Amino acid sequence: MGANCDVLVVGGGPAGAAAAIRAAAAGLSVVVCDKASFPRDKTCGDGLTTTALRLLERLGLDPAAVDGWERVDEVVLRSPSGRIVELPLPTDGLYAAVAPRSTLDAALLDVAARRGAEIRQGAALQSLHTNGAGVEATLESGGATLTARYVVAADGMYSTVRRLTGVDGPHLGEWHAFRQYFTGVADRRLWVFFEPDLLPGYAWIFPVSGGRANVGFGLPRRPGESVRPMAGQWRDLLERPSLRAVLGAASPEGHHRAWPIPADLGRAPLSAGRVLFTGDAAGATDPMTGEGIAQALVTGILAVESIADGGSDPAAVGRRYDAAVRHHLARDLRFAAVLGRILASSRGARGAVHAAGLSPWTRRHFVRWMFEDYPRALLFTPSRWHRGAFTGPGAYRSA
Repeated sequence: MGANCDVLVVGGGPAGAAAAIRAAAAGLSVVVCDKASFPRDKTCGDGLTTTALRLLERLGLDPAAVDGWERVDEVVLRSPSGRIVELPLPTDGLYAAVAPRSTLDAALLDVAARRGAEIRQGAALQSLHTNGAGVEATLESGGATLTARYVVAADGMYSTVRRLTGVDGPHLGEWHAFRQYFTGVADRRLWVFFEPDLLPGYAWIFPVSGGRANVGFGLPRRPGESVRPMAGQWRDLLERPSLRAVLGAASPEGHHRAWPIPADLGRAPLSAGRVLFTGDAAGATDPMTGEGIAQALVTGILAVESIADGGSDPAAVGRRYDAAVRHHLARDLRFAAVLGRILASSRGARGAVHAAGLSPWTRRHFVRWMFEDYPRALLFTPSRWHRGAFTGPGAYRSA
């Protein structure tokens, strides 16, 4: 049994949902398939930057539809020296928030469905074959077959689409991360801890509504190192006075989880014929912070815009997509990688936190830069300058 569509999106996370919403807005017929049934948990720090929030607002997501959504008004940095720097966020809109991926992803996929996308849950991709006119995909759910003009691969680090097409993907995670939810966290600020033995990684306590928090840490992945030693590091980290002072008598929920984070956008091709790779499947993650939701949204949108604007030639669509991603993301991620090397030393991390707290002006502008109020390397890329590029308001100002 066959069905035709303009775009098949494989994966229902932020990249896939953003692609589906943008495709529907462009008048393209779109089908989203995902092996999971939503809501489903996705191991993540759950933090949303200003860029991510603006994109979510533009895509039509209502924060009220996301259970656990927590607005963040102040960020606290702890230097390797123990110095504490408090960074208040601007008040003209929302600049940072925390939202559990289980509810965020489901709510964003609901937006895609309301806009006209067909959502097939519990439908893993089984096979993928390209012919001259399109791509034929078979789903494990009942052996359904679809023919699409293009495929947007938004299926994560272990992309099935990459495996089926034989296209090399990003490395197996440039970062390892570890997280667990806690209940009864009284401090509702967003904390980042630059512990000397974690650099250039860091630990975090991110508030989730209902007095909960997402607590975790991330480390650069070293060759040959597995995530297993992180369990011991996790137990040690939770006993440190710096974290205990914030967590207080909070209690852990459920199990802790570890996951790899791909942060190597330049390594793997972004397209292969009629297939475009987005989000983690493209390695589009910030190499300094491990943040990937904003990048997933950006690549999902750009993939569909390239399809809509690129005509009938897959090679032209691929070139357009590659150029768009390089323009919007590549320079910022390269710049972030350089900054990550600075943070790798205790001296560099101490200097960064010290500089952030020098004055009200530095505190205000550092936190805007930290949460991607504007692209990280914008100051050094005049081709992207425009009126208001450095002074835009936050998202959801009317909320």
